[in-house]
Amino acid sequence: MRDDTPLSRFGFVFSRTARRWRRELDLRLAEIGMADATWPPLVHLSLSGGGISQKDLAERVGIDGSSLVRLLDILSERGLLERRPDPADRRSRQLYLTPAGEDAVRQIEAVLERTEREMLEDLDPDDLGRLLEAMERIERRIACMQEDER
Repeated sequence: MRDDTPLSRFGFVFSRTARRWRRELDLRLAEIGMADATWPPLVHLSLSGGGISQKDLAERVGIDGSSLVRLLDILSERGLLERRPDPADRRSRQLYLTPAGEDAVRQIEAVLERTEREMLEDLDPDDLGRLLEAMERIERRIACMQEDER
């Protein structure tokens, strides 16, 4: 039996919290017509300023290229983004939000801000800062471990 220590509990608590966090965001975003997989590419495309490749967007979102292509097709059919020829390489396409996509991102960001503010309301700014710093250190450590495995 495992000891009831912070180290032994961390992974379970982190995983459970991440699932609940994502589920709550997905429920709230569904109210504005965004499915769980469709909103991250829009937000990342907005953050990039547009004009990025599918490969770069897949890396930012953290999914493989073939999964992203299916999402981009859906978002394009909804009129939220468009693919344009890359001026530097006509064989390649760059991604841009449409005006409707920009409106969708504003709605998504408003839902994210309200929901995240509500979920984090029990933490004061100092606690939140320390938590964020710790999570970023964990993320960097995992990235190093994954680089070492390649």
